[in-house]
Amino acid sequence: MAPPPPSGEDHQRLLEKLDIALVPRPFRNPQWKPSQRRNKNVKQLLSDSSRREASSMATQNNSGVTTPYAPGTTDGTQTPAVEGAASRGTNISQAAQDLSTLALENSLKASTSRFASGPAVTYTNIESAPSLHPAQQRRYCDITGLPAPYLDPKTRLRYHNQEIFGVVRNLPQGAADSYLEVRGAHIVLK
Repeated sequence: MAPPPPSGEDHQRLLEKLDIALVPRPFRNPQWKPSQRRNKNVKQLLSDSSRREASSMATQNNSGVTTPYAPGTTDGTQTPAVEGAASRGTNISQAAQDLSTLALENSLKASTSRFASGPAVTYTNIESAPSLHPAQQRRYCDITGLPAPYLDPKTRLRYHNQEIFGVVRNLPQGAADSYLEVRGAHIVLK
């Protein structure tokens, strides 16, 4: 025979007895609180770093006493002199920084005028040309386009595996030369 269903008060007492939320948990530190720090996405990280970099550049360019400047122009053979510049105490490091910045800008202008056809090649420029160093060049199969670890000594064609090697060896006369010509490795003797 089945036991009678519990009344409302008995049911509530049973729920309170079985509730695991009230059981002490020794593995959890009672002083622990979740971190108030919010995770940032990539866009926020980049904007923060660019803002920090811009502010550091502004303080570098505006710090200290600047190099004395005469209102007249010079031909570049002499440094312009201003009366009382020695009494103000010029900042030599600031002058050197301005000079190096000017030299860098001039060399950049000269290099861009010579090579105006393409973008400036830097490590951060996505439009820069691929590396032409032999260690960085991957070799691909002339037939399939897959990575080719092997080279046929007879035809000088690169191949991917044994099955492609059979195809390379069964090519008709002159077909290997056309594959080499496509790759740019075709040698014509005159």
